[in-house]
Amino acid sequence: MKKTSTLFLTLVSLAFSTNVSALDLNIATVNNAHMMEMKALTPAFEKDNPDIKLKWHIYNEGSLRMRAIADIASAGGHYDVVTIGLYETPIWAKRNWLIPLSPDSSYDVNDLLPSIKAGLSYQGELYAAPFYGESSMLMYRKDILDKANISFNKRPNWTEIQNAAKAVHDPDNEVYGICLRGKPGWGDNMALVSTIANSFGGRWFDMDWQPEINTNAWNKAVNFYVDLLNNYGPPNPEKNSFTEILSLSRQGKCAMWVDASIAASFLTDSTQSKYASLWSYTEAPYQITTRGASWLWSWALAIPKESKNVEAAKKFISWATSKDYIKRIADKNGWANVPTGTRLSTYNNPDYVKAVGDFAKAELTALNGIDPENNTLYPSPYSSVQFVTIPEFVSIAGFAGQKITEALEGKISVKQALDSAQKIAEREMRRANH
Repeated sequence: MKKTSTLFLTLVSLAFSTNVSALDLNIATVNNAHMMEMKALTPAFEKDNPDIKLKWHIYNEGSLRMRAIADIASAGGHYDVVTIGLYETPIWAKRNWLIPLSPDSSYDVNDLLPSIKAGLSYQGELYAAPFYGESSMLMYRKDILDKANISFNKRPNWTEIQNAAKAVHDPDNEVYGICLRGKPGWGDNMALVSTIANSFGGRWFDMDWQPEINTNAWNKAVNFYVDLLNNYGPPNPEKNSFTEILSLSRQGKCAMWVDASIAASFLTDSTQSKYASLWSYTEAPYQITTRGASWLWSWALAIPKESKNVEAAKKFISWATSKDYIKRIADKNGWANVPTGTRLSTYNNPDYVKAVGDFAKAELTALNGIDPENNTLYPSPYSSVQFVTIPEFVSIAGFAGQKITEALEGKISVKQALDSAQKIAEREMRRANH
């Protein structure tokens, strides 16, 4: 009896010691499907790394940004890994808020897509590793357009999109010509509106950092956007963002959708929609120029400067953004459901190409065709596409997005919206002494 009791106490002691020795790695991330899949694989990571216990902090996009920047700016040290994007990475790296990643050769950093890798680097060093990347693209129901004798054999312009939307718009049967983001936000409606403005010849700032939001090009672009959605979009477009339009599309209510290329991995899920096999894909529309007509984005994983577990954080990031992770997801959920937009090897994999069809070529063409250094028809002082990597951009574009939504609702004119946005932009740039 005494031996049994001693053995029991020994086992309890060992279990307690093991639990104590495992460090907690705090990860702040966004509540989208790919991130939730990463969280679901916690047991697999912890099995291979018994000395690390993952602690997840899941937020919506707005809350994530507010919490992450509040913590990192105050040197709070609450998070060891933060999910950030192409906008934040160079700004935060410049402010010395992030740890450079310096991955070893087994990570194969040269396999990362050049445009994504460049956007997550600062002064030649990688400061965030891409979990998935995306461009924007046109997704369309080929069966609906075929009935109207419409095809996109080459990259369409926005006028062709408008004509197609008019031809197939059938609100009586709840089929809408086109679905586009209308919900306000610098990463919401303005992600799309910025690319439309770029393609109409607009830019956020001239070479002297003077705002150009109420120029002729912006007025044409935003009037076009408002008219297109109000005439051929679903009811109450101001309420729609990615999630809402994905739901409408799965229900068969959108003939066309211009949005993040990552949407295709959800549209093609036959367990979620009977229309999954009917979608086709091509590059996002342009108007007078293709420069900046498709956006560029990546959700990536970075390490705050104040992390107390840097080596464990690097180990987790390498695991979550590796080739092996992508294969793990493919083995679990099929190649059509892997996070894309990060690695050349994904697009060179015949299993992936077979699973997603013409989407693979369309997305890779879009991602390779983006040049953040030549992002507008006329030269601009910033190296990005649908956003500008200055801290003031969040408030400037956030306000512009709100005013453009008000114009979409008919509360104010497009001119009033852009004039108001211009004034705020000028004020913010004066305050920042640009």
